[in-house]
Amino acid sequence: MAAVLVHFRQFLPLYFRESWRRVSRRIAVGRLNPWRFMGAAPDRLVVAPTDLRIADPYIAHEVHHGRFPLAGRVLETDGKSPFLYTGPSLGFDEMLHSFRWLRHLRADNTPEAFADARSLTEDWISLWGRQYVGVAWDANVTAQRVIAWLSHSPIILKNQDRGFYRRFIKSLALQIRYLRQVAPAMRDGEKRFRVRIALAMATLALPARPAAIKTAARNLDQEIERQILADGGHVSRNPQVAMTLLADLLPLRQTYLNLGYTPPKGLVSSIDRMFQALRFFRHVDGTLALFNGTTAQPADRLLSVLRYDESTGEPPRLTPQMNYQRLFNHNTVIIADTGPYPAGELSATAHAGCLSFELSSGHHRFIVNAGAPAFHHGEYRRLARSTAAHSTLIVDDTSSATISSSGFLGPILTNGPQKVDIERRDEADGRQGFVARHDGYASAFGLIHERSIQLSADGNMVTGRDRIAKSANHSLAIDEKTQGAIRFHIHPKIVISHDSNGDIVLTAPDGEYWKFFSPDIEAEIEEDIFFADLAGPRRSQQIVIHFIIARHSEISWSLVRTVPKPKRT
Repeated sequence: MAAVLVHFRQFLPLYFRESWRRVSRRIAVGRLNPWRFMGAAPDRLVVAPTDLRIADPYIAHEVHHGRFPLAGRVLETDGKSPFLYTGPSLGFDEMLHSFRWLRHLRADNTPEAFADARSLTEDWISLWGRQYVGVAWDANVTAQRVIAWLSHSPIILKNQDRGFYRRFIKSLALQIRYLRQVAPAMRDGEKRFRVRIALAMATLALPARPAAIKTAARNLDQEIERQILADGGHVSRNPQVAMTLLADLLPLRQTYLNLGYTPPKGLVSSIDRMFQALRFFRHVDGTLALFNGTTAQPADRLLSVLRYDESTGEPPRLTPQMNYQRLFNHNTVIIADTGPYPAGELSATAHAGCLSFELSSGHHRFIVNAGAPAFHHGEYRRLARSTAAHSTLIVDDTSSATISSSGFLGPILTNGPQKVDIERRDEADGRQGFVARHDGYASAFGLIHERSIQLSADGNMVTGRDRIAKSANHSLAIDEKTQGAIRFHIHPKIVISHDSNGDIVLTAPDGEYWKFFSPDIEAEIEEDIFFADLAGPRRSQQIVIHFIIARHSEISWSLVRTVPKPKRT
C-alpha cells in the first residue's frame, strides 16, 4: 500500500499535466469548427531557407518509378499516389508526410524530379490538406513538412501556373496557423522545439508583420532557454538531438542574417554550445556515442552540420549539466554516462544505461552500447532501452530503471537512479579517470553500484572496477542466488577471439587489438544484438562477467591496447 501511495504522489503531477495537455490540444484543434485554421494567405514567398541534410539523387530516381525507400522500408505504389496508402511502418508514414525527401528530388535537378515534386505536393494538398488527423497532422511531422516546403519551394513551384502557386501558399498558411494553435499544448522536448523553429522560419520565408516575427523569435528563445543546457546538451540527454536541431537552426540563423533581421538573442550562443556538445560525444571514427536514444547516422550527415563549427581546441572533459564524462589520451576515447535520466515526459526515449561507457581507438569503436534502432520498431526500441543493452553492470537481469506501462503517460522511465555521485580523477602525469555511483538498485535490492574507470597517460590501458555496496537507506533484498553481470557490448566490426593464453582479444579490421582481462572471475563471450545500424539490427557479440553478488562485491577488469607495427615496404 505504501508503494502505491508513493507512486501516486510521484506521478500525480504528470497525470495532471498530461490531462491538461490533451484537453488543451483538443480545444486548439477545435473539432467542432472545421474552418478554424482558414484565413487569408500571403501572396508570395520571400525566401527559401537552405536544407543542410545530405541528399541522394538515386532516391529521386526510385520515387519517379513509384518506389518510396523511406525509414528503412520501401513502398511500391504502382503509379498511384503514396498518400493513398498506409505505409509499412509508422516511421515510414512520418517520413513520407514530412516531405523531408524533397531534398533528393532537388539534388537530382531534372525536369522529371521537378514534376514529381509538384504532383506529390498537389496530391497531399488534395488528400490530406484539411484532415487535421492522423500521422499527417502530427505536430512534429507538420513542422518538418512546413520547413521542407519552404526550403524546397523553388522546385515545387518551378514552371507552375498561378493556380497551383495559390493552392500551395494557402496550404502552407493553413499549416502554420495549425502549428501556432497546437504548439502550446505539445509535450516538452525536441518535437515542440522543432515546431517553434518552423514557426520562426515561416515568419521569415513568408510576408509577416514585424510583431509576428518578434513573437516567433521570442517563443523560440523560450524553448532554447528551457531545452538547451549550459553545456550545449539537450535536456533529453540524447547526444543526437543537438545534431538534428542544428540542421534546422543553422539555416534559420542564416535566413535571419540574409534578410537583415537580428536573430533571437539565444540562437547564436546556443548554436556555439551545441557544437561543443557534439564534439564531446564524437568518437575517433566520427560517429556519435550511443546514449539515450542515439542511433546510427551516415558519417556525412554529422559532417554536414559540423562543417559550420568555428570553434577550436579539444572537446571538454565533461558536460556538467548533461552529466557525461570523456577520457581522451593518444587517440583513445572513453565516453561514459554518469547522470540520472531526465524527469517526466523527457524520459520517454531515455535509456536505463547509467554508468555505461563506450571505447573507441584508432579508427574503430570497440566497446559500445547497443544503441537505438535506426528506424521505428517498437519491440526493438524497448529492448534497446534496457540496462542489458548497455555496457554496464546489471543486477538479477533487472534494469536500473523501469519503462512505464502506462499508455496515458507514454513509455517514460520510472523507479531508476535518483542520485548519481561523480568524482573526476585526473592525475598530473596525464592519467584520466572518474569514480561514479548510482542508486538505481537501492529500492529493489538495497544495493548501490559504483564504477571507476581510468585511462593511462599513453592511452594504451583502461582499468576498471565495479563494486556493489549496501545502500544506507534501504534494506538488503538479495539472497545467495542473486546474480550480477557486467556486460561489454562489442561493435559488430570487431572480431572477438581467445589467444593461446586463453585471454580475450578484440581485433579491428586494420589489425589493432585490445586484450581484455578480468582477474577475479573468468569472462565469457556471448551472442549479442547491435540495434544501431542503418541496415537494421545485426548480430554481434559481447563480453560478460557473471558473478554471485553475495560472494563477490567487487570486480576488476582491464583492457590493454596493442597497435600493429607498420608493414615493411
